Amino acid sequence: MHSVVDSLGERFRTTERAASAKDRTGLQAAVDAVDLDTAGVGNAEALREVDALYADNAVWFHHPSYVAHLNCPVAVPAVAAEAMLAAINTSVDTYDQSEVATLMERRLIDWTCDHLGFADGDGIFTSGGTQSNLQALFLARENVLAGLAEGRTAGTAAARAGGAGDAPAATGDAPADGGSATRRGGPSDRPTRRDRLFRLRILATDQAHFSVARAAFLLGLDAEAVVTVPTDAAGRMDAEALRASLLAIEANGAIPMAVVATAGTTDLGVIDPLEPIAEVCEAANVWLHVDAAYGGGLLWAPRRVHLLDGIGRAASVTIDFHKTFFQPVSSSALLVRDANLFTPTIHHHDYLNPEAEAQSAEAEPNQVDKSLQTTRRFDALKLWATLRARGSHEIGAMIDTVCDLADRVRELLEDQSDFEVLGGSDLSTVLFRFAPPNADRQTCDDLVPIIRRVLFRSGRAAVARTVIAGTPWLKLTLLNPDTGLDDITAVLDLVRATGHGILAGRTLEGGAA
Repeated sequence: MHSVVDSLGERFRTTERAASAKDRTGLQAAVDAVDLDTAGVGNAEALREVDALYADNAVWFHHPSYVAHLNCPVAVPAVAAEAMLAAINTSVDTYDQSEVATLMERRLIDWTCDHLGFADGDGIFTSGGTQSNLQALFLARENVLAGLAEGRTAGTAAARAGGAGDAPAATGDAPADGGSATRRGGPSDRPTRRDRLFRLRILATDQAHFSVARAAFLLGLDAEAVVTVPTDAAGRMDAEALRASLLAIEANGAIPMAVVATAGTTDLGVIDPLEPIAEVCEAANVWLHVDAAYGGGLLWAPRRVHLLDGIGRAASVTIDFHKTFFQPVSSSALLVRDANLFTPTIHHHDYLNPEAEAQSAEAEPNQVDKSLQTTRRFDALKLWATLRARGSHEIGAMIDTVCDLADRVRELLEDQSDFEVLGGSDLSTVLFRFAPPNADRQTCDDLVPIIRRVLFRSGRAAVARTVIAGTPWLKLTLLNPDTGLDDITAVLDLVRATGHGILAGRTLEGGAA
């Protein structure tokens, strides 16, 4: 253990590149060369081998030239806590496997709910935003279907349980029981669960995380279940367009299951207007889920917390601590406004969480009742250790720091004649591309993936790329509070030099032809 720590410490001190610069064929050959069926080589030799194979060829998120994806450098106390929880190997599915670990996790959930404004809230740690979003939409689906089965209009169960009040149900062509004629019977047949499932709709923008569409598929919804809500010029959900979309869904006889607002889109880094969206959802009695996997950390950022105004009106919220709280993967949570919303998740098993015991006065807090997972790591310990070591105020200030850096980088790019910049950001992403005056638009489009690939293969820098409205862009995602403007300027210089090199090569090829 000490040998591994010493080796890692040396690598963190001396690593000069964001990536290994080795080609995939060579890396695959090194992996394939290891005989996994041979006799053991002993602890020390195995760990030296792993160091040479993995650590020597890793992508280093702490390096200032790593500015690609939503990966952050990790806090040292969280790394130490990771070693502790892995060694003890606690599973926080039931209290008798975890004891104080369950109580510590629940305290962190309560702490997060307090910052959200969820006075009666609850939550569960998950593997990441994808799982959190899936479970949130599962809960929304089950609450809506339960309401329809009880003869209430779509969304009423979710809205009331989520604290939206007893607002009048939205009217439309669909009857209160959830359907008229079903697909396999006459008008007198009562609609089945499958009939209703086929008609459920999720509303989100084209900037919502892809996990929303994946969740719709996994939840057995119709292929057209995700309805795209128009955005404003900055890429934020248009609340009035949302209202119109809900009316159109009802007019077509479909059932609004949930609205997904994004607090920190992956590409543009913008936050949907949560207050007006919440008002629309409350008026229509529709479940509001806020995917704040990226932007949830702003709850603790003193100069940007106002950007999340209205988040406490949601029925459910996703927050990834492994994005903006500098935690090792995994550290994420799903929070709900009302603890009763977790009811559809509960399944009792005699060997694990017997129903009879759950109803007793001495019931143990078995978190498997709220989780899609059974065996589950005590990932909350990493966050606990980080909060105690650094304090939430310092972490919030670091989140403000990376957002400030993004603003400064954007201003720098806007003054460069050979770069284009796309829009602004509420968080820490910057979309730009190399666009020298002598290059036409198609050439600039073509350069984006080539520049990214050349830089990554060289190991000198890792930048991301994406496509917005048909146009390719390079993307910086800034999550390292120790990275400065000089570091990013160096990356931009590499982008510029690489772009000029590619253009020069094309010119030479053209001349030779």
